[in-house]
Amino acid sequence: MKTGNGQRFLFARIRLLTSAMFVCAAAFLIAAAAEHIKRGAALWPAAVAALLMAAFGAAMWFWVVQPYRRRERDVRQLLRGYAGTEARAITPLSPSDEMLLGQIQALLDPSQIFRLNKRQAQYLALQNQINPHFLYNTLESIRSEALLAGLGSVADMTEALANFFRYTISKVENLVSVEEELQNCETYFHIQQYRFGDRLALSVRCEPEDRDELYRCRLPKLTLQPILENSIIHGTELKVGVGHLTIFLQRTGKRLLIQVADDGVGMDEDTLARLNSRLGKGGLNAQMDSAGHSGVALVNVDNRIRLLFGEEYGMHVFSMPGMGTTVEITLPVITSDRDVKNREVLG
Repeated sequence: MKTGNGQRFLFARIRLLTSAMFVCAAAFLIAAAAEHIKRGAALWPAAVAALLMAAFGAAMWFWVVQPYRRRERDVRQLLRGYAGTEARAITPLSPSDEMLLGQIQALLDPSQIFRLNKRQAQYLALQNQINPHFLYNTLESIRSEALLAGLGSVADMTEALANFFRYTISKVENLVSVEEELQNCETYFHIQQYRFGDRLALSVRCEPEDRDELYRCRLPKLTLQPILENSIIHGTELKVGVGHLTIFLQRTGKRLLIQVADDGVGMDEDTLARLNSRLGKGGLNAQMDSAGHSGVALVNVDNRIRLLFGEEYGMHVFSMPGMGTTVEITLPVITSDRDVKNREVLG
């Protein structure tokens, strides 16, 4: 018998027992009243017995049935990924329950999730290890041969590809400046232009007086490029005509808002709702998503932001069919790694 079926069977038995208590109490009272009317027998012994049975049934309902129902509801919400339900918010019913909830809370700890993801990433990196020097030397050889052959575009594309790999492979920092991340986006866009030509246009916008401060802000490496890639593949690539991509940076108080927008095909309400529902559900969801798809998924980017800075930050997607899609990223305004809320996850 499955655990869920076993619990439902237990609750059914408890409810049946409690209901039987109330029925028996009512039957005693009715029988006593009938006997009192017929023979004039004393009513108070049956009434006391019925009241005791009713009290016992009420105690069973409030001390056994209700706590189990609350526990089942909280556990179901926790398993469904509701961020507001935490393991410590569930009332344990026994010492074994308390131990189990303690283990769940430890597993859901953000620093623990980040360490597990980091170990998995390190394992995958070792499993698929590429010698960066060999890669760069090979790309440089291709670039040299292209220049000798007079193929300037091939040489430029090879150089851009080498710079992109140097940023993604060799740069080991967890946090980078906004300026570095934007430079990597421009490198990636330069490579895509060899495929799409004039069908793509990219602009980076911010208030001129805030530019220096915004560009010094820190954010997780590979935050913007995966979103830009997603905008090209799922938005502007399917559009007829020129696709315009915009990265807009803005500071509001202590928050850094970054919007990556495209004027592509957009998405319908159901697809948009499913995507937003997957954002902000924690590390296990992001880990499964990144394992099932190539590249760094939007869910993975959102999860890394929340692990580093807290649940009040992250991503949200806005879209309309035929109008385009905007991914809004909310980050804290920090210029030093020491200001990160969960510094322990940086290792």
